[in-house]
Amino acid sequence: MRGPGKHALAFIFLTVLIDTIGFGIIMPVMPQLIVELTGKSLAEATFIGGWLLTSYAVMQFVCGPIMGNLSDRFGRRPVLLASLAAFAVDYALMGFAPTLAWLFLGRLLAGVAGAVYSPAWAYVADVSAPEKRAQSFGIMGAAFGVGFIIGPAIGGFLGELGPRAPFFAAAALGGINFIYGIFVLPESLPADKRRKFEWRRANPFGALMALRRYPAVVSIAGAVFLWQLAHQIYPATWSFFAEIRFGWSSAEIGASLTFVGVLMAFTQAVLTGRIVKWVGEYRAVVIGLTSGIAGMLIIAFSNVGWLAYVAMTAGMLQFVAYPSMNAIMSKQVPPDSQGELQGGVASMSSLTTIIGPVLLTQTLGRFSAPDAPIYFPGAAFLLASILALMALVIVLRLNSASSALPEREAAE
Repeated sequence: MRGPGKHALAFIFLTVLIDTIGFGIIMPVMPQLIVELTGKSLAEATFIGGWLLTSYAVMQFVCGPIMGNLSDRFGRRPVLLASLAAFAVDYALMGFAPTLAWLFLGRLLAGVAGAVYSPAWAYVADVSAPEKRAQSFGIMGAAFGVGFIIGPAIGGFLGELGPRAPFFAAAALGGINFIYGIFVLPESLPADKRRKFEWRRANPFGALMALRRYPAVVSIAGAVFLWQLAHQIYPATWSFFAEIRFGWSSAEIGASLTFVGVLMAFTQAVLTGRIVKWVGEYRAVVIGLTSGIAGMLIIAFSNVGWLAYVAMTAGMLQFVAYPSMNAIMSKQVPPDSQGELQGGVASMSSLTTIIGPVLLTQTLGRFSAPDAPIYFPGAAFLLASILALMALVIVLRLNSASSALPEREAAE
């Protein structure tokens, strides 16, 4: 079997990048397409858009462990390539969608294809030395930041050609990466390290239950869940909050999102590896969570727009937290369960995208309404900071990275 070469991680980076671009590229035109297909007003289309997001998240929640477990059984390569092929077909389907039902079908398939993160992260764990995993996960995470910079910009530009054009562009990106992967992506999981596929482990709850034998993983997974739930504050409420609190225009909101994308990409690609090397993964998590809490609190109590940029800068190290937590968990799990781990984590993340937007948007709406008992638009950010603080408490209870989190692979 040909081992992973210099193109392998580049391909995984591109896979995550293209999936994120594909998600972002359709955001500017999704409302227009819903209006075109239904004839409803923009306000009514907003509710439909929310259900489309929920359907996508539900499928990722269900399929994350399935994809991860399939990659533990058959290898990472076939699962990754199949996901990319599904990604290309899915966006083409949505581009041609004649009715709203077809659009929902496309979003459901997108959720399945989006579960590619499980085998992608497992691939990174396969080919990265334990001490380098946080850095590698950080580089993969940078693809999210770059994708959210590029995607909406391309979508807005192509949207001038019509609301369906960005969907076809996303389909083309997926198809090109699928062809590229056929030639450059080798398998990273040797046949002797694979395991039998079991449905009882290939579901969101079974995957987590199977990891109970790794107590450190369970503890960190709880922190990941709370942190990801808190982090839903940005995609769920930022556009509404910025307009309500600062009176920003769409252009100003877009500029702020671009700024965050740049900070995310820079922090995960450049700073994560250096910080982990300097202080270790455990302390990197503490630094990241503390930074994120500070940023959320500044936003919660800000009343002028420039403070939002101060908060974003103060919170930029929050993007160190997730790669470091992922690396800590990865070190506790044997090679034949890396896909299962990443599948379980992906499902947890998807669950936060189901719960978080409802919880946080309702909080924002309640405290920014004309009849609010206390007018405090920052209430949702305050709630998010409390959730993040709970995650920090869990991490701090794991006394130290060396004593509480022994490295399984080092021991083996």
